[in-house]
Amino acid sequence: MNRNVHTSPFAAAGLLLAAGRGERMRPMTDGCPKPLLTVRGKPLMQWAMEGLQRGGVQHLVINTAWLGEQIPQHFGQVFETAGQVPMNLHYSQEGIDFGTALETAGGIVRALPQLDDVFWVAAGDVFAPEFVFAPEAHAHFKASPYLAHIWLVPNPEHNPGGDFGLSPAGMALNLPKAHPKPNAIGEEQMRRPSDLPRWTFSTIALYKRAFFMAPWCAIQSGNPAGIKAPLAPMLRAAMDNQAVSAELYLGPWADVGTPQRLAELNR
Repeated sequence: MNRNVHTSPFAAAGLLLAAGRGERMRPMTDGCPKPLLTVRGKPLMQWAMEGLQRGGVQHLVINTAWLGEQIPQHFGQVFETAGQVPMNLHYSQEGIDFGTALETAGGIVRALPQLDDVFWVAAGDVFAPEFVFAPEAHAHFKASPYLAHIWLVPNPEHNPGGDFGLSPAGMALNLPKAHPKPNAIGEEQMRRPSDLPRWTFSTIALYKRAFFMAPWCAIQSGNPAGIKAPLAPMLRAAMDNQAVSAELYLGPWADVGTPQRLAELNR
């Protein structure tokens, strides 16, 4: 099991998350990783890859775990589409290195030695064919004081309560849910519901390397111990420190989390 961390000679400007098991998609994902399931004639993850390529990303890291060997077997080392600069592909193989996926934050930290100081993150199981990975957005965020910039979308049926709020000034907000529940000792939570709506996190974001290092993240760069860690608590802590900006994306978007949602896209 290779758990060594090597700093790469390149600096990738994008990371595509493709390591999940896809339990709710079974039995389709028993023999195929969810990001390789076909949506409108091509692998689901290829929609995001093409968008990143159109945005000028020339080095893309893809993290893998469940049946992860199938992804580099399918795409190889270079992704080419007509009229675009070829995009070099690099892999962070969590399944080979640790036998399992490391969750979102753990996976990003694992890939961190391969990533640039500012980088895109998208999910291989999200369909957003018209999203523009704009170089101008990258440059604007790079010049900003923020650690993350996230795109929010209208709440789908499967997430009616949303995830985060959005201030008029373009800051992501860690808003409480609409109906606080009593805590363990029967007292109502101190935080009150906000009049601002909560939106769903699209998973598309720009991040700075600094967000995945101390003091924001306790995991060593490269995650040599293979620590599993979710991203949401880190984002909420950064929001509470006014370190996350955000904007709404109103184009086509779908989290392909069930066979029914996949069938609707392919209908």
